[in-house]
Order: sequence, then C-alpha cells, then structure tokens
Amino acid sequence: MQNETGNLVLTDETPAPGPAQFAVRALVALVFLAGVWYYADHLAVDNVGHIFLVVAALAGAYMAMNIGANDVANNVGPAVGSGAMTLGVAVVIAAIFEAAGALIAGGDVVSTIKDGIIDPSKLDTQVFIWMMMAALLGGAIWLNVATWMGAPVSTTHSIVGGVLGAGLAAGGAGIANWGSMGAIAASWVISPVMGGVIAAVLLFVIKHLIMYPEDMVKAARKVVPWIIALMAWAFVTYLMLKGVKKIFPVGFGTACLIGLVAAAIALFASRASIARVAGSMPNSREAVNNLFTIPLIFSAALLSFAHGANDVANAIGPLAAVTDAVLEGGVTDKAKIPLWVMLVGAIGISIGLILYGPRLIRTVGSEITELDKSRAFCIAMAAAITVIVASQLGLPVSSTHIALGGVFGVGFLREYLKTNYASQLHMILNNHSGEDRERIKAFLDNFKGSDLEDMKSLLLEAKMRKTEVPLTKAERKRLKKIYKHEMVKRHQFLKIAAAWVITVPVSASLGALLFFTMRGIFVQ
Repeated sequence: MQNETGNLVLTDETPAPGPAQFAVRALVALVFLAGVWYYADHLAVDNVGHIFLVVAALAGAYMAMNIGANDVANNVGPAVGSGAMTLGVAVVIAAIFEAAGALIAGGDVVSTIKDGIIDPSKLDTQVFIWMMMAALLGGAIWLNVATWMGAPVSTTHSIVGGVLGAGLAAGGAGIANWGSMGAIAASWVISPVMGGVIAAVLLFVIKHLIMYPEDMVKAARKVVPWIIALMAWAFVTYLMLKGVKKIFPVGFGTACLIGLVAAAIALFASRASIARVAGSMPNSREAVNNLFTIPLIFSAALLSFAHGANDVANAIGPLAAVTDAVLEGGVTDKAKIPLWVMLVGAIGISIGLILYGPRLIRTVGSEITELDKSRAFCIAMAAAITVIVASQLGLPVSSTHIALGGVFGVGFLREYLKTNYASQLHMILNNHSGEDRERIKAFLDNFKGSDLEDMKSLLLEAKMRKTEVPLTKAERKRLKKIYKHEMVKRHQFLKIAAAWVITVPVSASLGALLFFTMRGIFVQ
C-alpha cells in the first residue's frame, strides 16, 4: 500500500505467499543445494573426507541463503520502505552487488571467521572438521528459525556463536581466542551505535542545509551534488583498496586520489542533472526528497557490495576451513579459498534474498519508524560507511546491527527534534494568558497538523506575535500527547534487542550439541 505521500509502505496486511509460491521457492532452493551437492560430491570423490566436504558444502549453501533472507534485507529495506525503488529493482541491485562484493573483496574477513575465534592448531584434523561442520549447521539452523519467526537477528552472531560453542565442546576453554572474541564483541556494541550516530548526524545536516532554508530547491541544488560526490569517493576508494589491490598494489593515498577523481566526475555530472530537474520543481519537501532517489539507489548498491564483502565469511569461512582440511589432509595456517567456495556464498546470498528477503524488508523499511527518501539515504550511507570500515579492519561486525542502528538513530533524532520544538512552543504559550480562545484553538490545530520542521516556524511566529495562549488542562494534555508521540516503535526496539541478546548463546548451544552428536556418530 501507499501512504499519503505516495511512498510504498509494507504493512502487516501484505499478503503472505500462497502454497504455489511456497512450493516454487522451495524448489529453487533445493535445485541450488542439489547443484552444490553435485559439485562437492565429484570434487573429493576419492578422498577419505568426501562425506564431510559434501555436508559442509550443503551447510554453507544453506547458511548463505539464510544470510540473503535476513541480513541483505537491511541493505534495501530503507530504500523500498521510502518508495525510492520497487522491491524487484532492489532485489536485482542487491543480488548483483552482493555477489560482486563477495567475489572481489570477501577474503579478508573469511580468515577472521576461520581461525580468529578458536585456535585450530589445538585440534587434530578430524575433530577440527567435525567442529567446523557443527558450527556451520548450528548457526544456520538458528538463523533459519529466527528468519521464519520474522526476527532480524545477526548472521554474524549466529556463526560466531556456533564456532565458539562447537570449539569449546571440542577443545575446552583454552581453545578460544578470548582476545579476538573481546574485539569482536566490542564491535557488536560499537557498530550499531556508530551506524545510529552517523545516520542521525547526516540527517541533521541535511535538514539544516536543505529542508530548513526558505528556498529548499536552491539549497538542494547546492548540497545534493556534494553528497553524491562524497558517496562516489567512498565507493571508488573502497573498491581500490579491497578489489583492485588484489590485482596490483594500490596504496591508501593512491586509492584516495582515484576516489577524488571519481568524486569530481560525479559532482560535475550530478550538478548538471539536478539543475535540470530543479528548474521545474516545486518548492516543497516532497519534491526535494525526490532528489535523493538516485543517491539512495547508489548508496544501497554500495551497502550491498560492502555487505557481500563482509558477511560472505559467515557462510564460507567454516566451509573454506573444512575444504582445506579435507583436500590438504590437515589444518593449515593459510588456507586457500577456492573460487567455487566463494561462488557458493555469493550465489546463495542472492538466492536467499530473492526467495525469502521481503519479510525482513518489511520490518526494516516500515515497521520501526516512518522513512522518507532523505532519511533512508542517511541510513544506507551510514551503514555503508560502518560496514566498509569494519571490513577493512577484518572485523566480522553485524550488518543487521549497523543498519538497524541507523534506523533507530534516524527515528530517535526525529523524536528529539519534535520534542525540542514542541516543548519550546509549550513553554512560550504557557507564559501567556487571556484574550482570544478562537485564536488559541486555531493555533493549536495548526500545530497539531504540522510537520516536525514546521514546528520551528510556528515557534518563531508565536514568539514574534507575542500571542497570549491560556491553556486548559485538556489542551495541555493534547499538546503533551502530540509531542510525546513515539516515532520509534518501542515494541519493535525491545523485540529486536531481545533477539540480539539470545542469538550467540542459542547458536553456541546448537553448535556444541551438534559437535557431540557428530562425535558420537563417527567415533565407535
């Protein structure tokens, strides 16, 4: 459905897939799993670890699809919820850039998942294989259950918890790299806060530079091209450092200079394009918001690329470890990541997004706070910046936490601005008394129907007019209710926080349980 501004709103009334759609999706998923099984089965047909490689490949593919169904929705949810793009367009863009990020720049984070959480040298090859298989299956099972429940949990939490739980079951407390776990755990707290702060700051700047001036169109013509240029610089610089660097050496300074060239080109092109559009554009908030459509699409693509580079490790890290142990006959310090393993992660994420992503897109896009295009752009750009920094450092941070942190940051900023303006208005009106009740009623009705930004204008108007406004108890209650309206749904906040808290212990417990089960099956 659409809201009063024409933006797409995904609601609880969105029809659920029927039996035919469910069957088609299941068939596509099974075909993908069958293809992975066929390749892995023929890859190590003469190897003693043949069955383990096949099971690990299937578990990796299964995990990759769950990542696509859960995490990728966070990348495109704000764009779809704001009406900047349709769900179909968002899925195509995300699928392409997710796969590109995984294949071009996914290797660094894989090493952290493989041997940054536990010390594989303390396990013999057979036990290590069981441990990694149990971790992968435990994380995937929990993620599947959570996705089915509609809970936007972290896929990174799921696999890290699985590796930790299975590792502790296999080798005791001494096997865990607690220093690395501490850094990873810290990033889980820092990343949503960083995403929220960056998104809120970006939105605050956009409001003051574009939405608050009297001539919004003129302000947008000046500012939006620079926003696009900044985005182009970030994307190209990251691509140089994470992708091209693997082909020939590129230093940070060189990458930044190349990014600046791309930014200059983007600035020139977008300035001319926006000038043409702005020439016939009305001076309204909705019209100015439409200028963020193309930047929002590009930022969603950037976020998908960064997510593919960062979160593909959750599916293929344990798979790469098992593949290396089976084919090489032992646990090595530097495991090669075969192309087929990267493809399993990249294709699996895209398939999961296409088949099962819309449910979480609804939650992120419309069920936490109302999003327009400028707000959605701030969320996507903030999440992209945070994920890029994390991937550059090799930290397996949660894109779910980052994206949702951005959504909450934008929502809470809106609450702050509304409370700030309305409370100031309340104090000024409370200092006056007597005179015309009709004027009071008209003023309050105007206030109640105003947007957040218009409250500031009303406050200044009231101050200049020196209006005397005697507020009755009922009117005070109405005004208080207006500015205390929640712009972030608290029940969603609590639901998501609870899901985050239980993910690691649940996936760790599943990983440990599956390890003991495998050991019981294979040890006679």
